[in-house]
Amino acid sequence: MLSSMVKDHQARHQTKKEIQDKRKRDASAAASTLAHSLVDHLNTEVAQAYVNQKKLDTETKILQANVAQFSKQTTQWLKLIEEFNQAVKEIGDLENWSKSIETDMRTISSALEYAYKST
Repeated sequence: MLSSMVKDHQARHQTKKEIQDKRKRDASAAASTLAHSLVDHLNTEVAQAYVNQKKLDTETKILQANVAQFSKQTTQWLKLIEEFNQAVKEIGDLENWSKSIETDMRTISSALEYAYKST
């Protein structure tokens, strides 16, 4: 009777141990699956961040090229405006010079007319 009780106890103990080992393996497998899922999810996000960074780098380079081109074009426009302003000033100077010459010529003409009438 005692030996049968010991055998029953050992059999129940063995069954419980097997159940516990199976649960431990299942929990370990579930934890491993969860860890892999999390890592895969994080890797996907990291990969997406990397792709986004590459796109930003490309767009930044394009933007820098556009800014450089715009700066060059703006400099050319400023040069043209400066040249135009200088031309306008020269026209003004030419107008003043022509008025001065016209006044001098009238003075000379008046002097010649006066001299011609006097003689």
